[in-house]
Amino acid sequence: MPGMTVNGRPVRFDLDPKTPLLHALREAANLTGTKYGCGVGDCHACTVIVDGEALRSCLITIAEAEGRYITTIEGLARDRSHPVQQALVAEQAIQCGFCTPGIVMAAAALLKANANPTEEDIRAAVPNLCRCGVYPRLVRAIQRAGRVARREETISAAPAPGISTQDAGKAVPAMAPPKD
Repeated sequence: MPGMTVNGRPVRFDLDPKTPLLHALREAANLTGTKYGCGVGDCHACTVIVDGEALRSCLITIAEAEGRYITTIEGLARDRSHPVQQALVAEQAIQCGFCTPGIVMAAAALLKANANPTEEDIRAAVPNLCRCGVYPRLVRAIQRAGRVARREETISAAPAPGISTQDAGKAVPAMAPPKD
């Protein structure tokens, strides 16, 4: 059973080691913020942070994720206080929301590595496909999040989530507790 740390919590998945991390997160761990888009890595909707790097979870197996630290949208900031989340709301860079978790995770990884990205840096690090076409606002939002991360600006808080992560995660079907 491959084990890893997901959102700060050690987990072991009782699944085939070849299972894509995306499916383990969504179906076994009930972390449905990570979206299934294309399944072949083109759309980036399934982006999560693995050991500090934005990776497409449809392209990595749970065996390849073994021993690694995974952060999903649910674990980024439970109260939606991460600068990227705040800036996306403030710049109205969210429309349907389907691609948003992957964009947030890619942008968060970028800003962790480079808190002052250029437009070119952003376009290279956040290649996510968005059917709604929020790209100009997205670039502005990520640049604004960088200013917040650098403590040059503040943004009022986004609304709190409608359901607690504890309530959302009560049923965790194929996830076994870690064995000591």
